[in-house]
Amino acid sequence: MRLLFGLLAATLTLPATAADTPLQYTLTFPEAANHYAHIELKVTDVSESELEFMMPVWTPGSYLVREFARHIDQISAKDGTGKDLEIKKSRKNRWKVSTNGADTVVVSYRLYCREMSVRTNWVEENFAMLNGAPTFLTLVGGRERQHIVKPKRNGNWKQIVSPLSKLDATDAYVAENFDELVDSPLLLGSPQSAEFQVGGKPHWLVNQNGETYWDVDKAAKDVEKVVAEHQRMWGTVPYPRYVFFNMITESGGGLEHDNSTVLMTSRWRFRVEKDYKRWLTLVSHEFFHTWNVRRLRPRGLRKYDYERENYTDSLWIAEGLTSYYENLAMIRAGLFTREEYLASLSSDIDGVEKYPGKNVQSLSDSSRDTWIKFYRPDENSRNTTVSYYGKGAVAGFLLDAEIRRATKNEKSLDDVMRLMFKRHEKEGYLPEDFRATVAEVAGKELTDWFRTHIDTASPMEYDRALEWFGLEFAGKEKAEEKPADKESSDEKPKEEQKKSEPKPWTGFSAGGSRFAISSVQSGSPAAKAGLNVGDEVLAINGFRVDSSSLSSRMKQYKVGDTISILTSRRQEVIERSLTLAEERKPLKLKWIKKPTDEQKANAAAWLLDEGGSDEKEK
Repeated sequence: MRLLFGLLAATLTLPATAADTPLQYTLTFPEAANHYAHIELKVTDVSESELEFMMPVWTPGSYLVREFARHIDQISAKDGTGKDLEIKKSRKNRWKVSTNGADTVVVSYRLYCREMSVRTNWVEENFAMLNGAPTFLTLVGGRERQHIVKPKRNGNWKQIVSPLSKLDATDAYVAENFDELVDSPLLLGSPQSAEFQVGGKPHWLVNQNGETYWDVDKAAKDVEKVVAEHQRMWGTVPYPRYVFFNMITESGGGLEHDNSTVLMTSRWRFRVEKDYKRWLTLVSHEFFHTWNVRRLRPRGLRKYDYERENYTDSLWIAEGLTSYYENLAMIRAGLFTREEYLASLSSDIDGVEKYPGKNVQSLSDSSRDTWIKFYRPDENSRNTTVSYYGKGAVAGFLLDAEIRRATKNEKSLDDVMRLMFKRHEKEGYLPEDFRATVAEVAGKELTDWFRTHIDTASPMEYDRALEWFGLEFAGKEKAEEKPADKESSDEKPKEEQKKSEPKPWTGFSAGGSRFAISSVQSGSPAAKAGLNVGDEVLAINGFRVDSSSLSSRMKQYKVGDTISILTSRRQEVIERSLTLAEERKPLKLKWIKKPTDEQKANAAAWLLDEGGSDEKEK
């Protein structure tokens, strides 16, 4: 199917006053094989003696200063007659042009585009995928002007795809301001596409490089189910059209936009059900952002400052609650079974509980520190930080249960999100706005809940939520449900008894050709023994060990055994004693064996299904 993006919009009228004259961009790709884009920015009706241009240093949705201007390796300026004008760099991401009285200024620059991620640019002979922030300069003070983009296709590229409105019948697109330009990815290539309608609005799934291994029509039918569920939950459709850019580039990730999202995946994921459902979950996450964070934003992100960090304590709401709903929508849309949903929720909980950072960093601090910590993890991050994605998703689950319990299933977190959207879409929200809305929906203050789960690094409290839905952690069954007869347990086969014995744990990870330690968990046997990241592990109890033999070697020991570890640190050989602890078992949720009718009803109301477990009888 050939896409006709932008033709659904009415013909646009350009402003006539000089102060509002649109900025005009022409994009060409004569060096596509070498990953270059050539960009020309024209400013007309100039009256100033000097113009200053700016390029963003970060992109919304990815909270790290990435210094996009480093990819510009040539830049020049001319007037309307082609005469050179002086251009000087005034900051790391700004340039000043002396106009010499010219009424037209043209800035040309060459941009290197070879970073395969959803937030950056990639150009090659087969296609070009451009994002706004790392691509476009704009006029300082001109953010509110219209920005017109005219991309030129190479011979190999049959199509241009953009969520922007078309200016006319040519390949020209218009953004009403710089924010919309930054928010609108651009694909030039030969994609496979499928269109579907939900909520009276057109949607497109666009697969670049998906031939042979991806069925775009089948995938679009499943994406349609995700779209329908999110529209149902929010109760509103705030966009004119929507594009799912599915870049099948052997990479990963997703980045949200107002009317589109860029996804990256592998050609091998479609035919493997588990991998394909993970992709659908990514689709669900990014599409939920259409409401939560693209339109309903924390106050600190309401008006983007593209040249410095934009701080907020609420990324656990923007990203964490989105992570909670990404999986919840999958079961509500009929794309997950109950057991698949519990597996995803268990993974979120286990991801929080297995690392010591949960006891150090709060969710609100994790949100604010994203600019210096989340995107720059090191070997000690697991000991000192917590993810506002993972822990935020778990907080969403616990908060949803609290609201449902307080209102006897009359209200839920769904109602909180809808009310927040209704009240705060335009001006953004503060942390206290969210908490006040929760209190209003729940019918009571949840001050202690927020103090425990959001404001401090206190242990998360699961019992109330699990009891409400009829859940428990595997291995945590009540004592009376376990066999207490010692003789019966002794009658088990020796092989079965051995499997049930706790596994020994050192607390370090190591690998590579040198078998060097890559991380040491705080409070672990390795930490207590004084092992450091970078130490080369040579031998255990006098025998050589490497990455291929460590697992089998550890089977020789039991919890409580003390072993000798020989290491090399900066060429000095050091021997240390390490007492093995018990390896922590992953947390796994399961339905209790005999739920009450109330628990069954609570679970059904939560998951919007008919109830019951689909786990096969054993």
